[in-house]
Amino acid sequence: MEKRKKSRRRKLLIWLSIDVFVAAVVILLLVHKPSQYDPAAPVQTDPNGQPVDPYLYRDLSSKFYNEAQRQRPFEMVVLDKALNQAIAQLKWPQESGGVTLLAPQVLFAPGRITLMGTTKVEGADFVVTIEFGPRLDDQGQLNLLGEKVKVGAINVTPLAKMMAKRMYRERLASAAVDMEDLRTKIAASLFNEEPFDPVLKVEDKWVRLKSFDLVDGKLTARFDRASPPRGAATPGRTPSPRGRN
Repeated sequence: MEKRKKSRRRKLLIWLSIDVFVAAVVILLLVHKPSQYDPAAPVQTDPNGQPVDPYLYRDLSSKFYNEAQRQRPFEMVVLDKALNQAIAQLKWPQESGGVTLLAPQVLFAPGRITLMGTTKVEGADFVVTIEFGPRLDDQGQLNLLGEKVKVGAINVTPLAKMMAKRMYRERLASAAVDMEDLRTKIAASLFNEEPFDPVLKVEDKWVRLKSFDLVDGKLTARFDRASPPRGAATPGRTPSPRGRN
Protein backbone atom coordinates (compact mmCIF):
# COMPACT_ATOMS: atom_id res chain seq x y z
CA MET A 1 0.00 0.00 0.00
CA GLU A 2 2.79 2.40 0.94
CA LYS A 3 4.66 1.55 -2.27
CA ARG A 4 1.54 2.33 -4.30
CA LYS A 5 1.21 5.76 -2.66
CA LYS A 6 4.86 6.54 -3.31
CA SER A 7 4.42 5.51 -6.94
CA ARG A 8 1.42 7.82 -7.30
CA ARG A 9 3.34 10.71 -5.74
CA ARG A 10 6.26 10.08 -8.06
CA LYS A 11 3.99 10.10 -11.13
CA LEU A 12 2.25 13.24 -9.90
CA LEU A 13 5.58 15.01 -9.40
CA ILE A 14 6.71 13.93 -12.88
CA TRP A 15 3.54 15.30 -14.50
CA LEU A 16 3.76 18.52 -12.50
CA SER A 17 7.37 18.93 -13.59
CA ILE A 18 6.36 18.39 -17.22
CA ASP A 19 3.53 20.94 -16.87
CA VAL A 20 5.88 23.52 -15.34
CA PHE A 21 8.46 22.89 -18.05
CA VAL A 22 5.90 23.23 -20.85
CA ALA A 23 4.49 26.42 -19.28
CA ALA A 24 7.99 27.88 -18.99
CA VAL A 25 8.74 27.06 -22.64
CA VAL A 26 5.46 28.65 -23.79
CA ILE A 27 6.18 31.81 -21.79
CA LEU A 28 9.70 32.03 -23.23
CA LEU A 29 8.32 31.61 -26.76
CA LEU A 30 5.66 34.28 -26.16
CA VAL A 31 8.13 36.87 -24.85
CA HIS A 32 10.71 36.02 -27.51
CA LYS A 33 12.00 39.08 -29.41
CA PRO A 34 12.61 38.35 -33.11
CA SER A 35 16.12 39.25 -34.26
CA GLN A 36 14.79 41.44 -37.10
CA TYR A 37 12.74 43.57 -34.69
CA ASP A 38 14.66 46.82 -34.30
CA PRO A 39 12.21 49.77 -34.22
CA ALA A 40 13.50 53.28 -34.77
CA ALA A 41 13.88 55.39 -31.65
CA PRO A 42 11.86 58.64 -31.57
CA VAL A 43 13.84 61.86 -31.81
CA GLN A 44 13.67 64.06 -28.73
CA THR A 45 11.67 67.18 -29.57
CA ASP A 46 9.98 70.05 -27.84
CA PRO A 47 7.27 68.45 -25.66
CA ASN A 48 4.96 71.38 -26.47
CA GLY A 49 5.43 71.00 -30.21
CA GLN A 50 4.14 68.47 -32.73
CA PRO A 51 6.95 66.63 -34.51
CA VAL A 52 6.57 66.63 -38.29
CA ASP A 53 8.87 64.26 -40.16
CA PRO A 54 9.75 65.59 -43.63
CA TYR A 55 9.86 62.12 -45.18
CA LEU A 56 6.26 61.29 -44.31
CA TYR A 57 4.72 64.68 -45.10
CA ARG A 58 6.97 66.08 -47.82
CA ASP A 59 8.60 63.17 -49.61
CA LEU A 60 5.53 60.91 -49.56
CA SER A 61 2.25 62.75 -48.91
CA SER A 62 3.02 65.95 -50.80
CA LYS A 63 4.66 64.16 -53.70
CA PHE A 64 1.74 61.74 -54.04
CA TYR A 65 -0.75 64.62 -54.01
CA ASN A 66 1.15 66.67 -56.60
CA GLU A 67 1.67 63.72 -58.94
CA ALA A 68 -1.99 62.70 -58.69
CA GLN A 69 -3.10 66.20 -59.66
CA ARG A 70 -1.03 66.05 -62.86
CA GLN A 71 -3.06 63.03 -64.03
CA ARG A 72 -0.24 61.20 -65.70
CA PRO A 73 1.63 57.99 -64.80
CA PHE A 74 3.96 58.30 -61.83
CA GLU A 75 6.00 56.19 -59.46
CA MET A 76 6.35 56.28 -55.68
CA VAL A 77 9.35 54.76 -53.90
CA VAL A 78 9.08 54.06 -50.17
CA LEU A 79 12.12 53.07 -48.09
CA ASP A 80 11.27 51.13 -44.95
CA LYS A 81 14.17 52.62 -42.96
CA ALA A 82 13.06 56.20 -43.63
CA LEU A 83 9.41 55.24 -43.12
CA ASN A 84 10.17 53.72 -39.71
CA GLN A 85 12.02 56.83 -38.62
CA ALA A 86 8.95 58.88 -39.60
CA ILE A 87 6.52 56.52 -37.87
CA ALA A 88 8.57 56.71 -34.68
CA GLN A 89 7.82 60.45 -34.48
CA LEU A 90 4.06 59.86 -34.31
CA LYS A 91 2.14 59.62 -31.06
CA TRP A 92 3.11 56.42 -29.23
CA PRO A 93 2.06 54.43 -27.30
CA GLN A 94 -1.57 54.00 -28.38
CA GLU A 95 -4.18 52.08 -26.39
CA SER A 96 -7.31 50.23 -27.47
CA GLY A 97 -9.43 47.78 -25.51
CA GLY A 98 -6.92 47.49 -22.69
CA VAL A 99 -4.06 46.66 -25.08
CA THR A 100 -1.21 49.14 -25.52
CA LEU A 101 0.74 49.25 -28.79
CA LEU A 102 4.13 50.87 -29.13
CA ALA A 103 7.39 50.78 -31.10
CA PRO A 104 5.96 49.72 -34.49
CA GLN A 105 8.18 48.68 -37.37
CA VAL A 106 7.59 48.06 -41.10
CA LEU A 107 9.86 45.82 -43.15
CA PHE A 108 9.83 45.33 -46.93
CA ALA A 109 11.09 42.06 -48.39
CA PRO A 110 10.64 40.35 -51.78
CA GLY A 111 6.88 39.92 -52.23
CA ARG A 112 6.13 40.59 -48.57
CA ILE A 113 5.40 43.36 -46.06
CA THR A 114 6.03 42.69 -42.38
CA LEU A 115 4.48 44.72 -39.58
CA MET A 116 5.92 44.36 -36.08
CA GLY A 117 5.17 46.03 -32.78
CA THR A 118 5.22 45.60 -29.03
CA THR A 119 1.93 45.04 -27.22
CA LYS A 120 1.45 45.43 -23.50
CA VAL A 121 -1.24 43.21 -21.97
CA GLU A 122 -1.70 43.09 -18.20
CA GLY A 123 1.84 44.41 -17.72
CA ALA A 124 3.48 41.82 -19.99
CA ASP A 125 5.24 42.76 -23.26
CA PHE A 126 4.83 40.70 -26.43
CA VAL A 127 6.20 41.34 -29.92
CA VAL A 128 3.50 40.74 -32.54
CA THR A 129 4.53 40.03 -36.12
CA ILE A 130 2.11 40.16 -39.07
CA GLU A 131 3.22 39.25 -42.59
CA PHE A 132 1.29 40.24 -45.73
CA GLY A 133 1.71 39.08 -49.29
CA PRO A 134 -0.12 41.74 -51.37
CA ARG A 135 -1.17 40.57 -54.83
CA LEU A 136 -2.58 42.21 -57.97
CA ASP A 137 -4.56 39.78 -60.13
CA ASP A 138 -5.03 39.84 -63.90
CA GLN A 139 -8.07 42.12 -63.54
CA GLY A 140 -6.09 44.66 -61.52
CA GLN A 141 -7.78 43.73 -58.23
CA LEU A 142 -5.65 44.06 -55.10
CA ASN A 143 -5.72 41.56 -52.24
CA LEU A 144 -3.81 42.16 -49.00
CA LEU A 145 -3.29 38.53 -48.08
CA GLY A 146 -2.36 37.91 -44.45
CA GLU A 147 0.16 35.06 -44.54
CA LYS A 148 1.45 34.77 -40.99
CA VAL A 149 0.73 36.08 -37.50
CA LYS A 150 3.12 35.42 -34.62
CA VAL A 151 3.21 36.35 -30.95
CA GLY A 152 6.84 36.14 -29.93
CA ALA A 153 7.99 32.95 -31.63
CA ILE A 154 4.57 31.25 -31.61
CA ASN A 155 2.66 31.01 -34.87
CA VAL A 156 -0.99 31.91 -34.21
CA THR A 157 -2.05 32.38 -37.85
CA PRO A 158 -5.11 30.05 -37.92
CA LEU A 159 -6.51 31.48 -34.69
CA ALA A 160 -5.82 35.09 -35.75
CA LYS A 161 -7.51 34.59 -39.13
CA MET A 162 -10.55 32.98 -37.54
CA MET A 163 -10.93 35.80 -35.00
CA ALA A 164 -10.39 38.50 -37.65
CA LYS A 165 -13.09 37.07 -39.92
CA ARG A 166 -15.53 36.77 -37.03
CA MET A 167 -14.89 40.35 -35.87
CA TYR A 168 -15.30 41.63 -39.45
CA ARG A 169 -18.60 39.82 -39.95
CA GLU A 170 -19.92 40.96 -36.57
CA ARG A 171 -19.03 44.54 -37.50
CA LEU A 172 -20.97 44.26 -40.75
CA ALA A 173 -23.98 42.79 -38.95
CA SER A 174 -24.03 45.30 -36.09
CA ALA A 175 -23.66 48.62 -37.92
CA ALA A 176 -24.40 50.33 -41.21
CA VAL A 177 -21.19 50.09 -43.22
CA ASP A 178 -20.46 51.80 -46.52
CA MET A 179 -19.19 48.90 -48.62
CA GLU A 180 -17.87 51.33 -51.26
CA ASP A 181 -15.63 53.15 -48.78
CA LEU A 182 -11.96 52.38 -49.44
CA ARG A 183 -11.35 51.72 -45.74
CA THR A 184 -14.09 49.09 -45.73
CA LYS A 185 -12.60 47.45 -48.81
CA ILE A 186 -9.17 47.33 -47.17
CA ALA A 187 -10.68 45.77 -44.04
CA ALA A 188 -12.53 43.20 -46.16
CA SER A 189 -9.27 42.30 -47.88
CA LEU A 190 -7.29 42.09 -44.64
CA PHE A 191 -9.87 40.22 -42.59
CA ASN A 192 -11.87 38.29 -45.20
CA GLU A 193 -9.46 37.95 -48.15
CA GLU A 194 -11.73 39.93 -50.50
CA PRO A 195 -9.91 41.62 -53.43
CA PHE A 196 -10.81 45.21 -54.32
CA ASP A 197 -10.24 47.80 -57.04
CA PRO A 198 -7.22 49.90 -55.91
CA VAL A 199 -8.58 53.28 -56.99
CA LEU A 200 -7.86 56.30 -54.80
CA LYS A 201 -9.44 59.76 -54.75
CA VAL A 202 -6.97 62.61 -54.27
CA GLU A 203 -9.01 65.77 -53.77
CA ASP A 204 -10.87 65.97 -57.11
CA LYS A 205 -8.72 63.49 -59.03
CA TRP A 206 -8.69 59.68 -59.19
CA VAL A 207 -5.64 57.43 -59.53
CA ARG A 208 -5.21 53.68 -59.79
CA LEU A 209 -2.44 51.42 -58.50
CA LYS A 210 -1.17 49.69 -61.64
CA SER A 211 1.72 47.63 -60.29
CA PHE A 212 4.22 47.40 -57.47
CA ASP A 213 7.52 45.75 -56.59
CA LEU A 214 8.72 44.69 -53.17
CA VAL A 215 12.42 44.10 -52.53
CA ASP A 216 14.55 44.23 -49.41
CA GLY A 217 14.02 47.64 -47.82
CA LYS A 218 12.03 49.19 -50.67
CA LEU A 219 8.50 49.36 -52.07
CA THR A 220 8.01 50.78 -55.57
CA ALA A 221 4.39 51.54 -56.52
CA ARG A 222 3.23 52.73 -59.94
CA PHE A 223 0.04 54.75 -60.45
CA ASP A 224 -1.95 56.12 -63.37
CA ARG A 225 -5.02 58.30 -63.68
CA ALA A 226 -8.36 56.57 -63.30
CA SER A 227 -12.02 57.22 -63.95
CA PRO A 228 -14.29 57.70 -60.92
CA PRO A 229 -15.81 54.42 -59.74
CA ARG A 230 -19.42 53.79 -60.68
CA GLY A 231 -21.70 55.82 -58.44
CA ALA A 232 -19.01 58.28 -57.36
CA ALA A 233 -19.81 61.99 -57.63
CA THR A 234 -17.91 63.87 -60.31
CA PRO A 235 -16.48 67.14 -58.89
CA GLY A 236 -17.13 70.36 -60.77
CA ARG A 237 -20.33 69.19 -62.45
CA THR A 238 -23.85 70.10 -61.46
CA PRO A 239 -27.08 68.65 -62.76
CA SER A 240 -28.69 70.57 -65.61
CA PRO A 241 -31.69 72.58 -64.39
CA ARG A 242 -34.99 71.11 -65.39
CA GLY A 243 -38.20 72.82 -66.42
CA ARG A 244 -36.42 75.68 -68.21
CA ASN A 245 -36.64 76.51 -71.90
